[in-house]
Amino acid sequence: MFPILVQTIQRDSSISFPGLGNLFLDPPSYFTVFGRNIYFYGVLIAIGFISALLFCSHVSSRFGIKGDDFTDMMLWLIPLSILGARCYYVLFRLDEYLQQPSKIIAVWEGGLAIYGGIIAGVLTALVFCRRRKIPPTAMLDLAIMGLMPGQILGRWGNFLNREAFGAETEIFCRMGLTAPDGTTIFVHPTFLYESLWNLIGFLVLLILLYRGLRRYDGQFTLLYYFWYGLGRSWIEGLRTDSLYIPGTGIRVSQALSLALVVITLVLLLIQSRRPHPPEALYVNRAAAAPHAEDGQDETTTN
Repeated sequence: MFPILVQTIQRDSSISFPGLGNLFLDPPSYFTVFGRNIYFYGVLIAIGFISALLFCSHVSSRFGIKGDDFTDMMLWLIPLSILGARCYYVLFRLDEYLQQPSKIIAVWEGGLAIYGGIIAGVLTALVFCRRRKIPPTAMLDLAIMGLMPGQILGRWGNFLNREAFGAETEIFCRMGLTAPDGTTIFVHPTFLYESLWNLIGFLVLLILLYRGLRRYDGQFTLLYYFWYGLGRSWIEGLRTDSLYIPGTGIRVSQALSLALVVITLVLLLIQSRRPHPPEALYVNRAAAAPHAEDGQDETTTN
């Protein structure tokens, strides 16, 4: 019954939350400019990128990274991450897109996979940091602080698009989707689950950062992948639009998430047993570098 009903759900379906005071919403998924539909999903992603850039530029000094270096990296990272997210999505629906090759570049119609964007972003950061002689682990820790707010905001684009929801449920926070023909289904609002999960993780990292509890470069990156993988492995199992490994019943994101949880947990345990002197942090080394140069200049002058 559920797959048939899903086909009736459109982007102009009404949304309700009967378990939350029977809240009823009918938000538009797009607006029109010069005859072309502009979807709020894309607008929210753009806002997420801009907010990430501004926030990371604000806290970059806490990671020893110059604001200009981070901005320069983002100029490469943003378009390449979008490309990676699209390639990842198309790859796991290749049969569908080979029948309509012109749709491969139709990003405005939807179809971006977060893991593809993350993989492309990490590779871009590694290459950029090598050229600028910046520890990639420090840069990735900073980038994570921008990625998470972007994800928190971006998931609300799924809400406006009436997509990325879960299976039918009667849970108290269930979301009702009512199609134009009056058909209603009640589903898991997985966009909300993931948004809140990322919000909790982001707040934890903020507390660690501002209380000076970041002990080594790469710590935030490992914590992020562990936290996100843990939540995504659960949430992905509720969704109805997952990408699957061809020829199997295995969800791509769920398998990757579980692998990330195991790998990062092992690395976090290993790092917890190692000494991490404060002077090894790149932010402290970068702060000490000018003083070292001043001392050399004084020695030379004397």
